[in-house]
Amino acid sequence: MKYLVLVPDGAADLPVLQLNGKTPLEVANKPNMDLLAKKGRCGLMHTIPDGLPAGSEVANLSILGYDPKKCYQGRGVLEAASLGISIDKDDVVFRCNTICVENGLIKSHSAGHISTAESRQLIETLNNELSSDTVKFYPGLDYRHILLLKNMSSDVVCFPPHDNIGKPINNLLPCAQSPDGRETAELLISLIKQAEEILKSHPVNLKRIRDGKQPANFIWPWAGGKRPDMEKFSKRFGISGAVITAVDLIKGIGIYAGFDVIKVEGATGLYNTNYEGKAEAGVMALGQYDFVYVHVEATDEAAHEGNVELKIKCIEDFDRRLLGNIIKKIDWNNTAIALIPDHFTPVSVRGHTNQPVPFVIYHPEFVPDSVEKFSESACASGGLGIICKDIFIRTLLGK
Repeated sequence: MKYLVLVPDGAADLPVLQLNGKTPLEVANKPNMDLLAKKGRCGLMHTIPDGLPAGSEVANLSILGYDPKKCYQGRGVLEAASLGISIDKDDVVFRCNTICVENGLIKSHSAGHISTAESRQLIETLNNELSSDTVKFYPGLDYRHILLLKNMSSDVVCFPPHDNIGKPINNLLPCAQSPDGRETAELLISLIKQAEEILKSHPVNLKRIRDGKQPANFIWPWAGGKRPDMEKFSKRFGISGAVITAVDLIKGIGIYAGFDVIKVEGATGLYNTNYEGKAEAGVMALGQYDFVYVHVEATDEAAHEGNVELKIKCIEDFDRRLLGNIIKKIDWNNTAIALIPDHFTPVSVRGHTNQPVPFVIYHPEFVPDSVEKFSESACASGGLGIICKDIFIRTLLGK
């Protein structure tokens, strides 16, 4: 048996006023998702355990059957694994966004989706001017970068910029959770302020301003943690696995889980991603691996922008260009397929929330339930009910 998990990041949503109280999933034209719902068994899953942040790092660990309360150590360390960064046990690794701040408020968590080439120049400049035996910056994809602090405490609170659009930065600066974290928090605040002075006059930002674009005039470290201890997926379930994604976070989770990472040309993590290439890679991977995890970020990014029309388009692109191209090429008699958004990203909130997400599992040995559409409300009446922990992955794998 082959196993395929498809994750449209943040596709789940709350009722939207301009959609007459419906959600993007309810109004989108998505015949292939609906086909899976008709052929499979549906339900809702709590991917965000109580007390943990409603983010992709926690949610995707949950989907894969890991207990985030035991192995979640922060987003940064997962993304660092994707970039091949060596991490010692006492290092603290943060995700470090290049963001746009205007009049003291966070305007954009991505500086208007600054390009990788532009953002890399900014991070390299910061590393040249601010790095030390303790501090190191590493460039990543687009606005997503890494800040590594050696031999520091991770006992600090940092605030995700995408969940705090429009809020004052002075109310969101890192703070210590204990006396052990005070030095780390103070260092982070110092780096933010030093970077502000460097970035405001950087040639990349000056050109972006001239071109009418948002400057990446701040760095924002968040989701810090130390190296996690995760059991390999193959050891837990006895099957080989691969992950397909443009996002370093998901690649990093895959690497710690022991998956091979399959690169797809033109996969961007945005609305212009190569859906067809991901579909082709997914089909080919099923010929080599037992388990394939395909993640698409576009729906989440559209929701962070508060753009309901774009989110609907991303759902439809996922359905037609990715899912549609996969299901017409697989062996339905020998493939189990799951479709699940990792978390809610309501366009009205422009951030993540922790409601249980809709899902469907098609398995050739399952008797379908009565659900005929893939949506939040439809899946709530599915035969698999409301689940949590590792029930989802064990149901898919028949374990």
